[in-house]
Amino acid sequence: MTEIKTIEQAMNANLSPSDAPAVYALTSVPDSVADELDLDGKLGYRFVKRAFDIISSGLGLIVLSPVIAGTALAVKLTSPGPVIFKQKRVGRDKNLFDIYKFRTMRIDTPDLPSHMINASDWLTPVGPTLRKLSLDELPQLLNIFKGDMSVVGPRPALWSQFDLVAERDACGANNVRPGLTGWAQINGRDELTIDVKSALDGEYVRRRCVAFDLRCFFGTFSKLSGSEVVEGNQSESTTSAVSIESTNANE
Repeated sequence: MTEIKTIEQAMNANLSPSDAPAVYALTSVPDSVADELDLDGKLGYRFVKRAFDIISSGLGLIVLSPVIAGTALAVKLTSPGPVIFKQKRVGRDKNLFDIYKFRTMRIDTPDLPSHMINASDWLTPVGPTLRKLSLDELPQLLNIFKGDMSVVGPRPALWSQFDLVAERDACGANNVRPGLTGWAQINGRDELTIDVKSALDGEYVRRRCVAFDLRCFFGTFSKLSGSEVVEGNQSESTTSAVSIESTNANE
């Protein structure tokens, strides 16, 4: 990798996930923020939060197993290729992990930047339905059970969203476990600019507690009841710097 000295250079460079940690190292949490916030969280809160994550995701995998199996079968029967799509995301302390989703795009989707393709043209036959009902997100229950994610937290950034990762460093949002849904997701999601989204993520970090997590959790259902999705339609085809996103992506 050519030496990258700024986030702007990284955004325009031909990089891969293996290069990402070097870019993430360009920024860090300010000492003043680290001193002000307990980024690890109080022991009792951490215990309750992780217990809720394990119990809710475990029950979800069991109760929703017929839906999960049916969705997997629908993906398999309507489009050649793998049922599960894996994508590198930024986890706690800026460690990368594989997020799981049901595949909603064809395997021949061009590997082009988002401004050069209309991702909706490359959806599988069941892709629009999976996204509208958020069924493509169900495999993330396994991410939560494993500990890669939490039910509530900042949505995990794409490995190549260096600008968002840098903004989140300023408020300590990279130091908490990312979530399936969160404060930013129920306050605008794809309509938000990066600075506003990171500010909401920072607000979540400052206000973290069981009651606030429950507020985010139940607030998500009000969004779903309005035919909105927790996370939008990020493409399963990526370039070195950006991922293809549909016109209504929520990341």
